[in-house]
Amino acid sequence: MYGLHTGALPWLHESWEWDPETLRARASIERAFEHELRSAITVDRPPTPNAEAVAEWLFAATAPTAGPSLARFVAKTATLEQLHEFLMQRSIYTLREADPHSWAIPRLTGRPKAALVEIQADEYGGGNPERMHAAIFGRTLRGAGLDDTYGAYLDRVPAVTLASQNMMSMFGLNRRLRGAIVGHLAAFEMTSSIPNRQYGDGFRRHGFDDDVTRYFDEHVEADAVHEQIAGRDLAGALAEEHPELLHDILFGALACLEVDGRVGDHILGSWERGESSLRAAR
Repeated sequence: MYGLHTGALPWLHESWEWDPETLRARASIERAFEHELRSAITVDRPPTPNAEAVAEWLFAATAPTAGPSLARFVAKTATLEQLHEFLMQRSIYTLREADPHSWAIPRLTGRPKAALVEIQADEYGGGNPERMHAAIFGRTLRGAGLDDTYGAYLDRVPAVTLASQNMMSMFGLNRRLRGAIVGHLAAFEMTSSIPNRQYGDGFRRHGFDDDVTRYFDEHVEADAVHEQIAGRDLAGALAEEHPELLHDILFGALACLEVDGRVGDHILGSWERGESSLRAAR
């Protein structure tokens, strides 16, 4: 249903985008999905609604942990087949990277809007289509011998992977959830730099060249900058301007950690059991 708004899935007829029955069905699903998310997430000890306090809270919430992680497994242990699975899982979001968060641009004003545009401009290559992060990831897929057509692996990924993408789309497409999409992006950027370094190391371990690893290497430096902008100038500034959105900003950040954590747990758990993380091919 969300693919109707982007045209990413060409087999969906564009006339359905604003079809009332489709929208009613989507709204019903969204209500249930949002209820489950809010039931699973508790915002403890929220900060005062000022930029520095919000950023400090977000950095604390997203701090790396010492336990097992998908990124460390990819860096040190993953087989070539598992690396292919990893790319297939990532393709659902990354071939449309940044698009769900861009829905928030017209819903913001002032400092938060400028901060979001600054981040998104980098994501879209700063005007150079070859440097768009989605395009760089497409080259990663091709370099690894995989299909870079969007949706090529849609039927292979599990529901939890689709839930991650759907959550972003739900937050971005509903104006009332603009705080949540801002918080989601802040957490997303804050948890990107270190894992991407490890992902790149994992592909280099298998002999892949820069065409494959460039996507991950690009995010090591870029997201180290983006996380500062997202924490202070985007999420923090939005909380200052609209204190009533503070709870949703924090909720969006924790939802990112919760759902993406479940994706990582599924993939890592499957591999540790000697199983595929994908659904069986039809």
